[in-house]
Amino acid sequence: MTAPRDTRSGSLRILVVNWLDRENPQAGGAETHLHEIFGRFVRKGHEVTALVSGWPGCAPRALLDGIAVHRSGGRYTFSLTAPRYYRSHLATQAFDVVVEDLNKVPVFTPFWTRAPVVLFAHHLFGTAAFQAGPLPVALATWLLERPVPAVFRTTPVIAVSESTRQDLVKRGMRAERIRVVPNGIDLGDFAPDPSRRSGRPTLLFLGRLRRYKRVDLVVDAVARLAAEGVDVEFLIVGEGDQRGPLEAQIRRLGLESRVRLLGFVTEEEKREALRRAWVHVLTSSKEGWGISNLEAAASGTPSVASDAPGLRESVVDGQTGLLVPHGDVPALAAAIASLLGDAALREKMGRQARAFAEGFSWDAAADGVESVLRDVVAEGGRH
Repeated sequence: MTAPRDTRSGSLRILVVNWLDRENPQAGGAETHLHEIFGRFVRKGHEVTALVSGWPGCAPRALLDGIAVHRSGGRYTFSLTAPRYYRSHLATQAFDVVVEDLNKVPVFTPFWTRAPVVLFAHHLFGTAAFQAGPLPVALATWLLERPVPAVFRTTPVIAVSESTRQDLVKRGMRAERIRVVPNGIDLGDFAPDPSRRSGRPTLLFLGRLRRYKRVDLVVDAVARLAAEGVDVEFLIVGEGDQRGPLEAQIRRLGLESRVRLLGFVTEEEKREALRRAWVHVLTSSKEGWGISNLEAAASGTPSVASDAPGLRESVVDGQTGLLVPHGDVPALAAAIASLLGDAALREKMGRQARAFAEGFSWDAAADGVESVLRDVVAEGGRH
């Protein structure tokens, strides 16, 4: 029999259920978040297990950042294989709390796990799902999100932004059960270095190339700027199913000398790109937070972003960058031009962006999540 433990101040045994881990080729910001938060939990003395999906050729088990990672099924089968894997391999472990990391679609852990559940909500797609992938996948995502308010109505929730909290409340979830714990940033890794700035006016997009990211809007804005005689280079860092359409758009607009798709890069190359860029751009229709805005801010690089849920919290309009109406290409081009053409304004916003970023850290985010989990465990799933 397992000896009783003091979970009010001692270590917790935590199961995190997420679609991906950071080694998955499809990993993105949510997986960075998972490992930054729960890797810190391990260093604090907690025991963390992660149940995630696999990919062809992956190892079924791994130890990453001290987290015991179990891989089951694949990207499109995980919701079916995860409950079976849990019952076969993990149900006998005395987890104090289960964290369902909701970034894509829910796996409804309250139906098949034993410990109290906490829902960790990045964002729900809603109708934006139809901009994020093929129609069958988008329809499945949209349909699976529909029961979230009913299934998780009595579940404690952590939201990464006030925008996500408001979205959940609008969908019928109880406001008093949702606590906001913003994402963090590694302030040491992302640091300004004015000497590294590119000699040519440079825009940077950093992320997965998905339809809802709307990188095409920036390409259109670059075409507009080129027609006005503005010298600008646009670097696109990342991969995804929109690479082909973007390449076709660049050729059609004759922007091969101005727009470059760099694909995947190393972490060091990513940091270097953020330091070299004059302006970072993110024109998604919706994000949970927009962590690349914060990475750019920490690097002293202002952002131009859509005035959309999540993004309006990671960019302080007029201080750390500029927000523009989503989908408004003339407004987007004008905002970019105003920063490219005004070095004093750009440098002032860069300094303010760094100061803003310093208000966020992964340590603070981990402490906030730990506080919620301890409350939930102490109250048996109620807080």
